Amino acid sequence: MDEIFSKIGTTQTLSQKIERKIEEAIRQKKLLQGAKLPSEKELCELFGVSRTALREALRRLNARGLIEIRKGSGMYVSEIKIEDAIKSLNLYYDLSFDSNLISQIIEVRRIFEPEISRLAARNRTEEDLKILFENISDLERCDPDNTQQEVDTINRFHMNLAKATGNPIIIISLEPIYSLLPRMRIFIYANVEGEKEFTMDAQKKILAAVEVNDEETAYLETEKLVIRNHEVYERYLKKVLK
Repeated sequence: MDEIFSKIGTTQTLSQKIERKIEEAIRQKKLLQGAKLPSEKELCELFGVSRTALREALRRLNARGLIEIRKGSGMYVSEIKIEDAIKSLNLYYDLSFDSNLISQIIEVRRIFEPEISRLAARNRTEEDLKILFENISDLERCDPDNTQQEVDTINRFHMNLAKATGNPIIIISLEPIYSLLPRMRIFIYANVEGEKEFTMDAQKKILAAVEVNDEETAYLETEKLVIRNHEVYERYLKKVLK
């Protein structure tokens, strides 16, 4: 561990320097996910610092999710999972939810969703198709008076379409956005007649294209759906924000 952790001297920002040193070692993969850190006593000796400064640095690293402190076992480099990144973005979007965020989400969907359908048509598996067809069947069976169930089912189709691309970065980037869509859609489908039927028909066309690996049609049908959704959202927002 001597080549990773070395004495850093004493300054007013000592705990911050310790924190940065350990963070750098994690970012540079000198300390791998799941690796056990030296004990507090060993770290104090390696850094040449007091236990008070070290504990403050470790507390901050733990709060940031970079390390995990297990009682009776020791300290470990946290294993970062896709789910953790998604949860952080979910929290950010939930706390930032307003009309401005809705407009920004609309723009992002218009840019990305057609390409997602194109990629899903190229990379989807038979298991992906099975899940997407189940989504459509679930929507057809929805109680028309249960708007929440309808919008949740519509949303699952789009999330599963993103998963069918096989690209985890797409999932990390868009699943938090999709988690907000039910809150947006519930107002639309509850107040705009015919939108559920239009969306269900569009989803069937997208799925038909994905099934036969028709990338261009999948792109175009998704583009039509997103443009229609955006027009409806904008009209609704203008109405409620008057």
